[in-house]
Amino acid sequence: QVQLVESGGGLVQAGGSLRLSCAASGRTLISAVMGWFRQAPGKDREIVAALRWNIGSTYYTDSAKGRFTISRDTAKNTLYLQMNSLKPEDSAVYYCAAQMDAFGLIRTIAQSYDYWGQGTQVTVSS
Repeated sequence: QVQLVESGGGLVQAGGSLRLSCAASGRTLISAVMGWFRQAPGKDREIVAALRWNIGSTYYTDSAKGRFTISRDTAKNTLYLQMNSLKPEDSAVYYCAAQMDAFGLIRTIAQSYDYWGQGTQVTVSS
């Protein structure tokens, strides 16, 4: 079992920044891929960024490239998402997720992930 607890969401004006954190506990993440997803009302859950925990390689969606940065602190077992230049369309509930035993593959669909956090709301006002 892996427990994931997100924090850091909130209300910010367009152009502002937020940093989300996801504290993980339970199983080792050495073979995991960790992802940040988001879900806006009436829309499907979509991936924003993902990271291979052991080597730190990353994946970003086009909308996140150049604005968001995914990173991890292996000593703290914590995943981060730094979000800059936020836009109103970034407003959503953001979820941290873990894909265990990923065998080096970063998968982008939500169904591939085994564990989820409770989500944190991000609201960007115009």
